[in-house]
Amino acid sequence: MTDQRAGAQRPGDQNRSAETSVPIHPDIAERWSPRAFDPDAVVTAAEVTALLEAARWAATWGKRQPVRFLVGFRGDETFTALTGGLKRGNRYAHDAGALILVAADEGPDEKTALYSAVDAGAAMANMAVEAVSRSLIVHPMAGFDAEAARAAFAIPDEVRPLAIVAVGTLGDYATAAPDIVERDTLPRERLPLEEVAFVGAWGSAFTPGTSPPAP
Repeated sequence: MTDQRAGAQRPGDQNRSAETSVPIHPDIAERWSPRAFDPDAVVTAAEVTALLEAARWAATWGKRQPVRFLVGFRGDETFTALTGGLKRGNRYAHDAGALILVAADEGPDEKTALYSAVDAGAAMANMAVEAVSRSLIVHPMAGFDAEAARAAFAIPDEVRPLAIVAVGTLGDYATAAPDIVERDTLPRERLPLEEVAFVGAWGSAFTPGTSPPAP
């Protein structure tokens, strides 16, 4: 296999914008999840505050606002504890400037628990778009030891740790690990719109040419 690091095309040089059937907001189109973080770049408290504010103002079911965040900056004890619980495949996050544990208060019943996870997803989406607008990168990760995080930070039983979001600045792919270069150069792909969006009946594809009913 060709050594990607020696080639002219590296993720940092490529256009990684999403291919869409119609134009969408540029910050959404440009959002992706790189793994090559600059280990020397500093993420400021002001930048993390902006991401948290964007997440805080995400849509929330029944105004419950169940999503909670735990922040660690590279070099502090929280960051060290969070990286210690990451799965091996997420070792790149050690180079991030900050890590944000995203958790949700699941509430008293199954329905509330379900929608608390929906709220957490909306919060992370807002966070990611805000990061793009500030020339930051984020990478959400499910590969971590949730119970170790619960024990380390005394997280209550009713609150479920869901993901850790790595925050930082895009690093240099010339010095990135080969597996990271390989993973980050894979094409960005999503299922076609007609396979995930329907109109009229389940399985009846919604397409960009679909017309709404006449008034």
